[in-house]
Amino acid sequence: MSQIAAQPDARIDRPIALVGLMGAGKTTVGRRLARALGLRFFDADREIERAADRSVVEIFSDFGEEAFRDGERKVIARLLDEGPCVIALGGGAFANDATRALIREKAVTVWLKADLDTLMERVSRRETRPLLLTGDPRQVMADLMAKREAAYRQADLTVDATSASHQATMKAIVAALEDAGVLS
Repeated sequence: MSQIAAQPDARIDRPIALVGLMGAGKTTVGRRLARALGLRFFDADREIERAADRSVVEIFSDFGEEAFRDGERKVIARLLDEGPCVIALGGGAFANDATRALIREKAVTVWLKADLDTLMERVSRRETRPLLLTGDPRQVMADLMAKREAAYRQADLTVDATSASHQATMKAIVAALEDAGVLS
């Protein structure tokens, strides 16, 4: 398992799930957040790859998005039962109605919101984003933003992840969790 830190922070009693589009910083910021809070960290996509013994790109290619989303929901359900931890969700997880309901029931959710230019600059560094491998990546990302924003708005908290460093974004999440009374 992709774990950082072994001792849960007594200041929180449930998982923290980071949601948002690819490139928002969920994994990088999530690792820092877990470390700062003394919690375990899980990257949902990496956990899906371990469970399936194949990459996300291969799962999409071999079985399609619907099969991926089904496996994703099962892995996320398992991670949510891990107790207090930080989970970086894949960009589409929270957009799926059934998966979103499961996450909202068991975790505090934080939307890492970033603008299109920031997201494109970040995702252009790797070719591991299956939804961006066909068509015009910028248009695909813009379409995903429009399609998923209503779901992301249902997160418990929203943190701007556009221009700040990963460390500053992590600190903004901690402050938002404290302000919301989630961390004591």
